[in-house]
Amino acid sequence: MKLHELRAPEGSRTKKQRVGRGTGSGRGKTSGRGQKGQLSRSEGFRLGFEGGQMPLAQRLPKLGGFKNPFKKYYRPLNLTKLNRFQDGAEVGPELLAEARLVRPGEPYKVLGTGSLGRKLTVTAHAFSASARAAIEKAGGKVVWIGGEPEPKPQPKQAELAPPANAAPEPEEEPEQEPEEEPEPEA
Repeated sequence: MKLHELRAPEGSRTKKQRVGRGTGSGRGKTSGRGQKGQLSRSEGFRLGFEGGQMPLAQRLPKLGGFKNPFKKYYRPLNLTKLNRFQDGAEVGPELLAEARLVRPGEPYKVLGTGSLGRKLTVTAHAFSASARAAIEKAGGKVVWIGGEPEPKPQPKQAELAPPANAAPEPEEEPEQEPEEEPEPEA
């Protein structure tokens, strides 16, 4: 077979049917739309019409809210659950996954609920302030996975307005020289 001998398969390339051009064509008079009714008219159904059923656009809530795609989600891990480990143990992701407290590879945050009675070296993705204080109070150590986070920058206070508790400074009035009265003429 050569390129100039290629032919389209029979029936794959058909001419478009011109409707409404006489009864002899098979698609004349009503153009294949049947008799009467909404389907035979030109307007038809509006877009999204579901036959009277409550449409999807009205079934769903108006407001969708907002979800930050960059937010990090941590699995919570409370201090109480760390009491099951031996005193002086290094508690990290592998040991926690083995104890089925977290899933392997899942980021977790140690929270300060409960009390800790053991000296542990705890490695985690994040710590709450109360959890960190409790671990260090028990003689343990906290280690961040990926390094200790930088403190969040504090917003700068406006320097235009004086602090509320400061006393207002008295304004100095310019000294005025007394005007001399003109001498009366005799």
